[in-house]
Amino acid sequence: MKAIVLAMLLLATPAFAQDERLDKRVGTLETQMRAVQRKVFPGGDPRFFTPEIAPATSAPAEPIGTPASSALADLTARVDALERQQRTLTGQVEEAQFKLRQLDETLTKFRGDTESRLTAIEGPKTTAPAADAAPVAAPDAAVAPPIRTPAKPPAKPEVAATPASIEDTWRAAYALYVAKDYSRAETAMQDFLTNNPKSARASNAQYWLGRSYMAQDSFAQAAKAFLDGYQKYPKGDRAPDSLLWLGNALAALKKPDQACRSLNELESVYGETLTPALKSAAAKSRKDAKCDA
Repeated sequence: MKAIVLAMLLLATPAFAQDERLDKRVGTLETQMRAVQRKVFPGGDPRFFTPEIAPATSAPAEPIGTPASSALADLTARVDALERQQRTLTGQVEEAQFKLRQLDETLTKFRGDTESRLTAIEGPKTTAPAADAAPVAAPDAAVAPPIRTPAKPPAKPEVAATPASIEDTWRAAYALYVAKDYSRAETAMQDFLTNNPKSARASNAQYWLGRSYMAQDSFAQAAKAFLDGYQKYPKGDRAPDSLLWLGNALAALKKPDQACRSLNELESVYGETLTPALKSAAAKSRKDAKCDA
């Protein structure tokens, strides 16, 4: 009887030792799976370990499949399932890490390309030397003495323009109008009036300034120039002509009423002294502006 019991114990010892090793493997794998689960997935297979997030209902899960025929077969199936799931999770983690590396490399390349394009667009930046920076002397060059700013020469006393020089200036300005260089004639007439406002030729310069504007179709400027010629120099040589052409400029500006008033004033102020040519020109201007007789 003792021999039989001893034999049974000897037979049971290897199986018990094998079950204990499998339990240790299962425990180790389950611990590793829980660690992976917390990093990758919030849950897992409820047959092998408790999920990270418990299900909403507390009802026990129904057994899937048929029960194992023995404790050893059940443990082996659990180990195989855990190993497969671990391999799957490990592969997914490695794939995610690979994609992250690719994304980081793409981002780094994109930043480099963007900076290169911005640098090409903006161009090289040059730093201007500081205003108070001392110039760097060339090697072996003698030290130059300090540069002294020359004193300003005394101002020359203004020389009054002589009648001859005023006449020459006027003739040069008028020659530009005769040559139909109206833009330069305009400038020359303005300069003459600025420098010689009280000259006997000022009335002429003011009048021909207005005619230069008329030749360039600047009718508003011409009207102002003619009005200034009449008001500033009412006894000047070209005062009647200024009133006549003031009416023409106003007519060109589509202001016939004002044009007629200007022509009427021409008749009332200078009627007795008008030359035949001016009378004929005034009559034509009145007709063009449709003034009353």
